[in-house]
Amino acid sequence: MSGFQKKAFDHLNKKANITPDEIFKVADSVKNANFKDEQTVRDLVKRLSKLAGKPVSKEKEDKIVKAITENNMDMSQLNKMFKK
Repeated sequence: MSGFQKKAFDHLNKKANITPDEIFKVADSVKNANFKDEQTVRDLVKRLSKLAGKPVSKEKEDKIVKAITENNMDMSQLNKMFKK
């Protein structure tokens, strides 16, 4: 693992208490995921919310799912939505 990767994982662990192993498990689970499928995206949002210990309201979940499934959002916009 490079120094940059270690710093990134340390930051995630400190901010959201997420381990590198958990991140890799989520990444593996979505490798072939269909992000046009609402249920797939909804399950991922719930999983990430639970993993990070950050509750996501039904309204925010709906907005995130819609934005991802309709391809109407870039990652910076998605990041802003999760920070609110």
